[in-house]
Amino acid sequence: MRMYDVIKKKRDGGELTHDEIAFAVKGFTDGSVPEKQMSALCMAVFLQGMSDRECACLTGEMAASGDMLDLSEFGELTADKHSTGGVGDKTTLVLAPMCAALGMKVAKMSGRGLGHTGGTVDKLESIPGFSTDLSATRFTEQVRNVGIAVAGQSADLAPADKKLYRLRDECAEVESIPLIASSIMSKKLAAGSKNIVLDVKCGDGAFMKTPEDARALAEAMVKIGTAHGRRMAAVITDMDSPLGEGIGNSIEVNEAVELLRGGGPDDLRELCVTVCALLCWMCFGKTEDEGRRMAEDVLDSGRAYESFLEWIKAQGGDTGVFANDGLLPVAETVIPVKAESDGYVSITGCERIGIAALYLGAGRKNPGDEIDRTAGIILRRKHGDRVSKGDVVLEMYASEVSDVEAAKAELGECIRVTDHAPESFPVVKDIIVY
Repeated sequence: MRMYDVIKKKRDGGELTHDEIAFAVKGFTDGSVPEKQMSALCMAVFLQGMSDRECACLTGEMAASGDMLDLSEFGELTADKHSTGGVGDKTTLVLAPMCAALGMKVAKMSGRGLGHTGGTVDKLESIPGFSTDLSATRFTEQVRNVGIAVAGQSADLAPADKKLYRLRDECAEVESIPLIASSIMSKKLAAGSKNIVLDVKCGDGAFMKTPEDARALAEAMVKIGTAHGRRMAAVITDMDSPLGEGIGNSIEVNEAVELLRGGGPDDLRELCVTVCALLCWMCFGKTEDEGRRMAEDVLDSGRAYESFLEWIKAQGGDTGVFANDGLLPVAETVIPVKAESDGYVSITGCERIGIAALYLGAGRKNPGDEIDRTAGIILRRKHGDRVSKGDVVLEMYASEVSDVEAAKAELGECIRVTDHAPESFPVVKDIIVY
């Protein structure tokens, strides 16, 4: 078999066989297929697309290119959630202990933030002592004993995807739904969970800007997972406004803790309850109403918060910071942004709020950059809220490395006060199951 013939076949609109896809992935991973030829194949896929069968084959081969976690000892109760990334998305911090408190086994690999999207690993590492560097043995033991383990993604997990993503990024081949879906799902398959819910963000602060693109990506990923024997569901969720009120690492941990204690913002609670209810259906066979009641009860009873503390302690985190209703410290320099007139808050640039938080020190411009986990933004008023002149709309929490003027410039373009209430949308736009 020649890579030349595989490229030509896809370039001309043909459907690749499993053997042809396996040849390309294995060859690219071991170096026998050069980058220029793999890039050519990716461009052919970018232009011609892939069938559902091709996507499933590509995903399976990328997943099998490295380690595959064996969670079979936990039977049908393993649960995982993946988000496509957004501003203020701290869902895992709430959802994982909810699921564990209900008897599910949450074995999750998470990443760091880049650009305007935050990373779960960075948020968790805001907690003193918390470590996401877990050996395979310790990871499995913690899932067995605590019900949750969240680790940084291993370099040995789907290495073909890591290598391929870098190439796609360099060669303008990122925005291809078959390649995006295969990339995400290769890591989910390798991580081993039986039940997977995908949170596909849609809007200005998301990678997928339109409902049509978000749905196409969600359906492609659900089909891939189903083809590989996983129970799958997806939610399309709003990212025209930040999720919750806090953007930043310690700030988002604090907001998650407040929700687990019975407070917190309504949109974050609704998303966590919806996803948890779906996982109750997938793991326990519950109806939608039964699943929602279970999810709401585990939050309101405090059991999810107890599970959170057990999880944090198991991974070395200092739970003492949360004693007596305590929270993580945030940056001491606080800069309020006030309404200049009476009216309604209108957010028209969610991504720019994330970029503003990056300028304040909460995010990375490049993968290796250091971040200040105490920096960020808290929205004191949300999209559509009524305000009077002089009311605080948001607060910037600035670090020593902050570029406050750049942050202000970003915020000035995306948060306004208008005479009429802007149109608002529910946080959960659609649910996809097969």
